[in-house]
Amino acid sequence: MRKLDEREASSATTPLTAAPSVAVQFFLIPLAVVGVIVLVYGGFRMLVTNERTPEEFLHDVRVGGRDRRWPAAYELSRLLADPKIQIEHPGLGPAIVQAFADSAGDDPRVRRYLALAIGRLEDLPSDAVDSLLVALDDPDSETRISVIWALAAIGDAAVVDEIEDMYLSDDAGIRKMAVYALGVLPPDERVATLRNALDDDALDVRWNAAVALARHGRDEGLNVLERMLDREYVERHVRRTQTTDSVVDPIAEVMMSGLQAVGSLRASVLRSEVAELSRSDASLRVREVALRTLGLLGSARVEVVEAQRLT
Repeated sequence: MRKLDEREASSATTPLTAAPSVAVQFFLIPLAVVGVIVLVYGGFRMLVTNERTPEEFLHDVRVGGRDRRWPAAYELSRLLADPKIQIEHPGLGPAIVQAFADSAGDDPRVRRYLALAIGRLEDLPSDAVDSLLVALDDPDSETRISVIWALAAIGDAAVVDEIEDMYLSDDAGIRKMAVYALGVLPPDERVATLRNALDDDALDVRWNAAVALARHGRDEGLNVLERMLDREYVERHVRRTQTTDSVVDPIAEVMMSGLQAVGSLRASVLRSEVAELSRSDASLRVREVALRTLGLLGSARVEVVEAQRLT
């Protein structure tokens, strides 16, 4: 199975696939979850250190006290973001999957971070996907969100049906992550769930659905993307919370996600909106992305004119 980051690196034909991180640039991962992770990391960082080995963290996950196990699981998931760590410790994968399976019914925080760790494994154990699929029934909603992310990161198209089933959840966070995953997993003709999500009660689920459809080259969510480019509209619905990292501008993140989706679709019908953002938006980052998007729209127009001339 190809890893999520490998697929991103190998497909540079659209701005969506060129993003440094699908979870940051194109899909609106729940800000509350991000904020909690930041607070957790800051509050318990001193309990574990970077100088410890992954095996030591895994040992703490298995036998450590309550206040050491989940910070160790967090550190383990963080370390695995570095491919060199996995090369230097090739036996970690099976042990992490086994620890995750053994944690059923245990501290939800441990399970959440172990799921993230599995999603970052390069050499995936054969039982990893099955272990994650079992956890889709976990009673903790945040654990299910982490499991869905991990399945998307692994990129196995065989789990699409299970992910689609998760969209039926009453929890908006789970629906949001399910839509994100359906945008990341290999595309097929089954896009009914994403189209239905354009009418979801939760606004950010609708946003995710529009971006996910654009990622698959479909423009059914174009009206939703247009609203994502409207700063006044986004500001009415998105607020910075006390748990949000001060360097994160959630309003700009929404708008940039919309811009990059518009660029991916070469949706020249929104050229005037993109041009206006490139000139006068309050965020310099939004202006920069708008300028790049405008260049993509311009290229598309030139190609159309050239095609008409040749015919």
